[in-house]
Amino acid sequence: MSRLNSRLNYQAACFITSAPTLAKCPPDSGAEVAFAGRSNAGKSSAINALTRQKALARTSKTPGRTQLINFFGLGEDSDRRLVDLPGYGYAKVPEQVKLEWQRHLSDYLRRRGSLRGLVLVMDVRHPLSEFDQTLLGWADEADMPVHILLTKADKLKSGAAKGALQQVRSRLHEWEDLVSIQLFSALKKQGIEEVHARLDQWLLDAPVPAAD
Repeated sequence: MSRLNSRLNYQAACFITSAPTLAKCPPDSGAEVAFAGRSNAGKSSAINALTRQKALARTSKTPGRTQLINFFGLGEDSDRRLVDLPGYGYAKVPEQVKLEWQRHLSDYLRRRGSLRGLVLVMDVRHPLSEFDQTLLGWADEADMPVHILLTKADKLKSGAAKGALQQVRSRLHEWEDLVSIQLFSALKKQGIEEVHARLDQWLLDAPVPAAD
């Protein structure tokens, strides 16, 4: 995608810091969009595709290894950020650790003032897991807009992928004012412009509060 088609330069995204808890996050000012999803849903690959970088968000053969909230500034503009939230679901860790992850995610989604929207990543073949629905519940409580990426769309034929999209859309009909949905493929670079447009809307059109 050409830079001319988006208002922000996503290719200029660079790592700022990692934080284990909300209290350790960067100052709560500016505007940011968070990416969340199950550990095997292709979240890191989606972030890398959107920024046209091969390893901005680390991908791993061990799902759920990343347990930190990772912040990326858009070039020199650290007031506009992309946030990679910890993956969840298949990690081979104690249940108590998983519960801690959930608590930190919930704190972040409910209390982070600079958060403008949530990109929820789901494998198109396995959408709306229990964890996905938990995240949607948190977003609903916080009145936080959500954009769903049905990833790995290249794994299905076109008709099947569109059918899955319609099925998810119908299941979330009651949340249509809060939730938008699209097909996405990091491998085929499908849907990137649509995501950039949504990110532009959230990061640029929303008012940006000054730091305390």
